[in-house]
Amino acid sequence: MSAAENKHGFIVVEGPVGVGKTTLAKRLAESFNTDLLLEGADENPFLNKFYENQKNVAFQTQLFFLFQRAQQMQDLRQTDMFRPVHVADFIMEKDRLFAELTLDEEEFKLYQQVYQHLTIDAPVPDLVIYLQAPVDVLRKRISQRGRSYEKSMDSDYLYRLNEGYARFFYNYTQSPLLIVNAEEIDLVSNENDYNLLLEQIKKVKSGRHYFNPISVSI
Repeated sequence: MSAAENKHGFIVVEGPVGVGKTTLAKRLAESFNTDLLLEGADENPFLNKFYENQKNVAFQTQLFFLFQRAQQMQDLRQTDMFRPVHVADFIMEKDRLFAELTLDEEEFKLYQQVYQHLTIDAPVPDLVIYLQAPVDVLRKRISQRGRSYEKSMDSDYLYRLNEGYARFFYNYTQSPLLIVNAEEIDLVSNENDYNLLLEQIKKVKSGRHYFNPISVSI
């Protein structure tokens, strides 16, 4: 599907760590020949220490991501939004999801004050693609990609993160939403799986939709 065939001007791919959102976002950007906006987790200098001991650097880690994402939203606002498509691998509202998950009560109050002072005016996506997968699948994929700072990731944290995403998107109504069961399909290297997803994207115009395919071998 070309950019001209796609009716969604701003597409966001979201989901928990290891589900494949960044890789899918990159492939969609290639398909649409358009700008790609990535959250840049590798640039966070606190992330490695966060996975080793969350309590020690959770606030610093979260503030870095907050300032980074706020700047990215500002930059996106200043780009040519009349281009056919923009693709991103994060939604601004997910920052609060992580803050609620990792910060204690006092830290979260301070986080909220900082967030409000930033007056973030994030563009609303025309489509959000939420990738879901069980924790055991996430752990396997995290292990396969071999990022050093993820080796010490706590299984309980990953479970709580997965549950947090499920709650967040259960109540999400700001944009058309396509919920994809990514447990068994390969949206990266399997052309049949990827093309099935593109067909689903074409169909979504409003509301909430579910895509629960069985992987088809090439």
